[in-house]
Amino acid sequence: MNHYAGWKNALIVFFLFISTLYAIPNLYGSDLAIQITGTGDYVVQEKDLKSINETLSENSVDYKSAIIENNNVLIRFSDSKSQLTSKALLKDSLNRNYVVALNLAPSIPQWLSSLGGRAMSLGLDLRGGVHFLLEVDMNAVTAMAMDRYYNELRTTLREDKLYKKIRKDEDILVVSFKTEELKNEAKKVIKSDLPDLIIAEGSEQALELGLEISSSAQAAAKLSALKQNITTLRNRVNELGVAEPIIQQQGTERIVVQLPGVQDTARAKEILGAVATIEFRMVDEKNDVQTAIQSGKTPAGSKIYKFKDGRPLLLKTNVITTGENIVDASSSMDENNQPSVSIVLDSSGGRSMLDTTKEFIGYRMAVVFIENKVETVLEEGIAVKKRSKTQDIINAATIQGTFSNRFQITGLDSSREATNLALLLRAGSLSAPVEIIEERTIGPSLGADNIQKGLISVLVGFALVLVFMGWRYRVFGLVANLALTINLITIVSILSLIQATLTLPGIAGIVLTVGMAVDANVLIFERVKEELKATKNIQKAISAGYEKALLTIADANITTLIASIVLFSFGTGAIKGFAVTLSIGIITSMFTAIIVSRAVINIIYGGKKIEELAI
Repeated sequence: MNHYAGWKNALIVFFLFISTLYAIPNLYGSDLAIQITGTGDYVVQEKDLKSINETLSENSVDYKSAIIENNNVLIRFSDSKSQLTSKALLKDSLNRNYVVALNLAPSIPQWLSSLGGRAMSLGLDLRGGVHFLLEVDMNAVTAMAMDRYYNELRTTLREDKLYKKIRKDEDILVVSFKTEELKNEAKKVIKSDLPDLIIAEGSEQALELGLEISSSAQAAAKLSALKQNITTLRNRVNELGVAEPIIQQQGTERIVVQLPGVQDTARAKEILGAVATIEFRMVDEKNDVQTAIQSGKTPAGSKIYKFKDGRPLLLKTNVITTGENIVDASSSMDENNQPSVSIVLDSSGGRSMLDTTKEFIGYRMAVVFIENKVETVLEEGIAVKKRSKTQDIINAATIQGTFSNRFQITGLDSSREATNLALLLRAGSLSAPVEIIEERTIGPSLGADNIQKGLISVLVGFALVLVFMGWRYRVFGLVANLALTINLITIVSILSLIQATLTLPGIAGIVLTVGMAVDANVLIFERVKEELKATKNIQKAISAGYEKALLTIADANITTLIASIVLFSFGTGAIKGFAVTLSIGIITSMFTAIIVSRAVINIIYGGKKIEELAI
């Protein structure tokens, strides 16, 4: 009685060893580091590491080590001055295949790292940075889909001259016909070639047909826009040089962006929320813009655009190429020492540009910067989304000679504007406007303060529980304290192994677990006391106390576990962090309070003749 088989004790010892081993990495601090990652599909290689080492050595920069780790070059430093100096040097020396970002790297010994030992991943509220919640304008997605289907419908029906007129009526495309036969023929063509367009209920009249986008096609368009925006945002964050960013979907129309270490929220907002692209158009040299403005009639095939200072100019509606054809863009200075952006087009854009410049040497070509914005404003106490679109001419330069896929854009106001434009063009345009509806900034000092306060709260709660249990239950209380210590170590090791992100709410979950973990031991010890009163046999009282309290402990913990699973399933952000640590704590506390404490009690009292029990 009150004796575990040898294999059970060995299994418990092995579990405790593994838990301690994988909790140890959290005792080591972090080194200041620089993380260098390849952009796009480029993967850093040994030659890159050699080049980086040579650059740092030539400039007499002190650094601890430089290694390739998880397809990244990780360089560790002893002080922040060396780290910042190295970042500036490497950004200048490396080409555009790399992203250079400041980072913190855990200083775990190599032997422990080789066994898979990793420190816990800290959330934004513990290590500092910015958090954005972005909402995608799904109405704009629907509007763009309507424009696309409008053009496709015109092209499809024009081939056989089936329609008389097509117009947009809110969310419906209304097609007019000359005869009923043409209308019936158009129905067959639409059903065959444009299956996503369906006849709108109650919209069909004698010689008119109302069409709307099917719900499945709308849902697919919205999902595609959301996914494309996530991809574009990742590209933009890479261009900003942020280590270990978090960019993920939340719900059906929101995106969470977390940027560790970033404190310049204005710069981040400017880059993340911009829905920008450019278009290249020829200037209408045959018509006068002032005449068009005064008469109120724009010449066919032309449209009035304005420079940023308000000067009007007539441009051709035919677009030579757009930002979608740009494969690379970099900011620089032109021969007059003015900010410019060097552009590289793909083959399609290059051919179009070459054909245009061959034909129109001596004519002017304009670059139009297009930006879409959405913001929420209050009108009579009601939140209303306001959409705006700006189309500014950056420059209108005379074509001096033929060129194709490589050229420069000049006429920019500042180096910052050139840098931002180049970044946006490289990363691609967002497929739909986004609005930042939530923003939080956590400073690095505040993050460190959060860690300190969180650690103090855990230690204070832990110490008070230890004192109470030791005073109330004597030897049994000390055993419960040992089990609680092992439980805390186990929680840390599991969080480290699964790399669950620890946040302030997660720390709250650990504190709650510390308080709850001894509940099982309290139930067991009180049951043992009751059994001692009923029988004078101490060994039977210990055995009965553990066995009879088991069902009650299981019921109480399972119901709490169900609640934490529900929190994790339906909660977001901070709630998920709390639910994760609470769930892990419940499971580990049942193991340590029942199995581990029983094993220790067996060692102390099992198989021995005892006159009195210290409980």
